[in-house]
Amino acid sequence: MPDWRPSASIDALRLRARFNQLAREFFRARDVLEVETPILSAAGNTEPNIASFHTDFSGHVDAGARRRWLRTSPEYPLKRLLAAGVGDCYELGRVFRNGEAGGRHNPEFTMLEWYRVGWDHLRLIEETAELVNAALALVGRSAALRATTYRDLYRDALGLDPFSASDAELREALGDIAIDPRGLSRDDWLDLLMTHRIQPAFPAGAMTAVHDWPASQAALAVIRNGTSPVAERFELYLGPTELANGYHELNDAVEQRARFDHDLRRRNARGDPLLPVDEAFLAGLPNLPACAGVALGVDRLLMALLETPRIADVLAFDFARA
Repeated sequence: MPDWRPSASIDALRLRARFNQLAREFFRARDVLEVETPILSAAGNTEPNIASFHTDFSGHVDAGARRRWLRTSPEYPLKRLLAAGVGDCYELGRVFRNGEAGGRHNPEFTMLEWYRVGWDHLRLIEETAELVNAALALVGRSAALRATTYRDLYRDALGLDPFSASDAELREALGDIAIDPRGLSRDDWLDLLMTHRIQPAFPAGAMTAVHDWPASQAALAVIRNGTSPVAERFELYLGPTELANGYHELNDAVEQRARFDHDLRRRNARGDPLLPVDEAFLAGLPNLPACAGVALGVDRLLMALLETPRIADVLAFDFARA
């Protein structure tokens, strides 16, 4: 007989409800508008390391494309709203990623994503940290914020410059961690150093914001040119746990299409499905005002509040019991 009981405790469910209320009050006090956007889209996420769910519409063909993709984030429609003039906005809701199930991952999870018009990524770091500290106060805790550039982080932690070190130096910095090198790119080696060598050493009970990433990892962020171009992007960690990913947002549709095309070439080389690009998003992108946005994983934050490594402990019913 299947286990019918919740995977989370009743106290954990109450904590989630308290956080949801806190988030809405946080943004109401700052005049940031709550919106809802579609969960099903005619376009998918081209990011090679994210797998999307899809379903097929059985109604009249005049309604549009039959194949629909479950959103992996609300980013594209939120930016369309920004382009239409909605102003500062946020969405708190469920998102979906295929193939991600385990102790720390669930195929459907909750994301809080918001955008601030006229801000850059550095200013948004401060507000993101304020929200995390407001959440920590729910359990009687707080955390100091340390901000560092990506380059300085690697120099301080590993003694190498991530922008100029050779691939061989990056592999050597992994030490005795055994990794199959076949098919790995330079960015893959940098990511492995972050997850295996740097991130685990972040101090518990403190927040670390890492900003100005390699231009090759820009995704949807502005690239700032210089001796070593950098993506105006940040990630925020609480202890060793990544909570949020934010950008100073790109509004150049030609550049963004080129990045989507690059994603699709990588997918094709790996034999992965080629997903339809969001043409409506690209059409609206030139109207996107200068802004910064961030996506925060609510379940990850709740796990940190409860000091549990199991995502099931903060979900009413995890994937195995859904």
